[in-house]
Order: sequence, then structure tokens, then C-alpha cells
Amino acid sequence: MNVGLFALGIGTGARPGAILKTAAEAERRGISTLWVGEHVVLFDRQDSKYPYAESGEFPLPGGADWLDPFITLTFAAAVTETIRLATGICLVPEHNPLVLAKEVASLDRLSGGRFALGVGIGWSAEEFAALGIPFERRAQRTREYIEVMRLLWSEDAATFHGEFVNFDAAKCFPKPVRGGKLPIIFGGESGPALKRTADVGNAWFGFNVGPDDAAPLAEKLRAMLKSKGRDASEVEIIVSPYTKKITVDDLKKYGDAGVNELVIITSPPEDESQIGGWIEKIAREWVEPAGKLS
Repeated sequence: MNVGLFALGIGTGARPGAILKTAAEAERRGISTLWVGEHVVLFDRQDSKYPYAESGEFPLPGGADWLDPFITLTFAAAVTETIRLATGICLVPEHNPLVLAKEVASLDRLSGGRFALGVGIGWSAEEFAALGIPFERRAQRTREYIEVMRLLWSEDAATFHGEFVNFDAAKCFPKPVRGGKLPIIFGGESGPALKRTADVGNAWFGFNVGPDDAAPLAEKLRAMLKSKGRDASEVEIIVSPYTKKITVDDLKKYGDAGVNELVIITSPPEDESQIGGWIEKIAREWVEPAGKLS
């Protein structure tokens, strides 16, 4: 089982030196993926409920540093060669899909084909309103945008006419290294989120999934994949415990559930000179034991 790291782009992980040092050290010590999340604007108060807190309160204040994930990952790509780079997650319906297709392809080409697009539909109605984008039908908008981007990444001249997007003979170059097969990873733990993965995703990223939660969700996803005639072994299962406290003994439960990558969420130390030791500790506690699982 692989171990990914969600630590960059926010707070102490938003500093240039911290990004460069963390990326280089994470690659050196065998961390499989660098994940960076996205919010364009934050609020000190909002009516929308954050789905991963019992209180519904978002854990960061409106004034928290939060970098754009594509710029952050491009910065990290410049000092790495093999580690996967992924959004965890990109709020796809908040973007123009043609602009997003260009950003994704650019990052993927500059990183040598190491990028995976982690996708979410969003939960903050206030953020959508601030951007002037309807909150309603965001799931349908996301599906259409994914279809549009895959078409742009695949076709020499793409034509599309849908509910939200319309264009004729549009050319978008360069293409991602894998073209339209660039991995799409869907986030979310609900039935509709799992269905999106089963329908068109290459991987699923479950957030706030404890060791006892992983197996039921994975089995549900595998059943959906089977019903679609898809090979479940070709769809990666990625989870993060987030607020759930886990120990090294829980790695086996995740492995038995079929989890391919466990994502550790943490922050770089304030003192950038301590980043090497911090990554070493993550490697000893999580990467090395996870790598020993058969």
C-alpha cells in the first residue's frame, strides 16, 4: 500500500521554501503522491455546512493562506521527477472547463505526465455565489465538464454541445501526456459520489474514512463497478482518515479493504530546517510499514 501526503498549499505549507523542501524530501523517502486542495475564497461565517465536521464549521478561518493548487503543484514539479501530483480536490464546477483543461494539460506536460485530477463538486454555496456560478446542478455541471475536458485532451479539433458548454472545432494544445486518459479521481463518500467514480472515474478518494469505514465503502464501489462491466482492479482506491485517529496497526485493515493509497494530512513545521526530519518521521511511521503489506 502506498502513502500520500496532503500538506502543501495551506498555512505553513503555503511558503515557497516549505513547498520545495517538502516535495523533494517526500519524493526521496518514497511518498507516492503530493495532494493539494482548493478553495478560491473562504469565509469567517457561512450557512453551508462543512461535511467533515460534526459542528458543520469549516476548520480554517477566512484569512488562512491557501494557494492555488495548480500553481503549487507546478512549483513542486520543478524539484521532483517521479512523485505523483494531484488535486485533493479541485472544485471542477467552479472553473471554466476549457481554461481548466489547459491548466491541467500544462501541469501534466511540465511534470512529465505525473498529474492526476482529483475532482469534487463542492459544498460551499457561498463560494459558488461569490464566483457567480449556480450551486444547483453542480454535479451535472461537473460530469459535463469532465466530458468536455477529456474530449479536448483527445481530439485534434473538438466539438461539444451540452447543457453548460458549447463550441465547435476548438483546438487545445498541448495535450496531457496520456491524452484523454489522464486519471480522474472522484472525491466524496455518498452514493452519488461513488456512482460518479463507477461511471467515469479512474480512482476514488474517500475523505475522513476510518479503518472500519473503508471496507463497506470499497465494497459498494466494487459492486457499482461490476454493474457497469468495469474491472474493479483498474480503479484505484484512495482514502484519508483525516479526523479519525489511526495507528500503524490500522494499516492492515485498510490494506484488507483494498485501499491502494492512504493519505496522511498534516502540515510542515514552522521551522523549514526541520522539514527533512518531519518527512523522515512520516516515512518511518507510515511509508515503511505500509510498504511491507502484501
